Amino acid sequence: MSAVPAEVGNDRDLAARIRYWLPAVVVFALGLAAWQWILPDVLHVQSYLLPRFSDVANALWDGRAELAEGAWITFKEAVAGFLLGSGVAFVSALVLARWRPFGDALMPYMIAANAIPIIAFAPITNAWFGILSPWSKIVIAAVLCFFPVLVNTLRGLTSVNPESIELMRSYAARESAVFRRVRIPSSLPFVFSALKVACVLAMIGAVVGDYFGGSTKALGVLILSSVALSRFEVAWAAILVASVLGILFYAAISLVERYALSWHPSVSRRGT
Repeated sequence: MSAVPAEVGNDRDLAARIRYWLPAVVVFALGLAAWQWILPDVLHVQSYLLPRFSDVANALWDGRAELAEGAWITFKEAVAGFLLGSGVAFVSALVLARWRPFGDALMPYMIAANAIPIIAFAPITNAWFGILSPWSKIVIAAVLCFFPVLVNTLRGLTSVNPESIELMRSYAARESAVFRRVRIPSSLPFVFSALKVACVLAMIGAVVGDYFGGSTKALGVLILSSVALSRFEVAWAAILVASVLGILFYAAISLVERYALSWHPSVSRRGT
């Protein structure tokens, strides 16, 4: 049997990618068309509720320097909170998976802490670290990231094939070796699923935290002040920038997942 030419394989990959992305591109185009024409002209949505897309695009271009500076400030807070919350959650999950009774005793309190609305928690962090300190926003983002990463990592560490554990113990492997060679690799799909959720929550936490004080150039403060001054186009431009940052953050985590889990069947199937 003759081998399939490389050109044919490349054409098939290109066609598969087009089929994968085409629905998203179509929905995006329809959404922009509805934003630009249907909502204001047909449904008569007022500009203070949702300005026309062209007006938002003009505000985005005219205020690009201000928006870029605010985006950088907020994005740094989100990334720092993401790293802090996810790192603490991962270490906590390792401890709770190693000593299960301890984890069972602490889990109800962690659930209760996660149930606290972030709007109620933000003024407290401002009192702890100061209104203008970036740490108050970093802690808010970290708190939002902590629980989903903890729960998913803990589930991954404990959802291991018992036969794999028995095989390691039959070789007299220590518990640290079991974690390093079995539990942690098996938990990585769960971890990356949580990280993709957490990176979006980090952006939300950083922006919402800005509403209660922070750098006057941050995105959240810019949105709040623009609405107060009836500059709705600028406010929506800032919201659009925050959304793009969240998408890029998510895409970066997905790219790391793709390379880190290239051996996993789910990632291999996704690439075909």
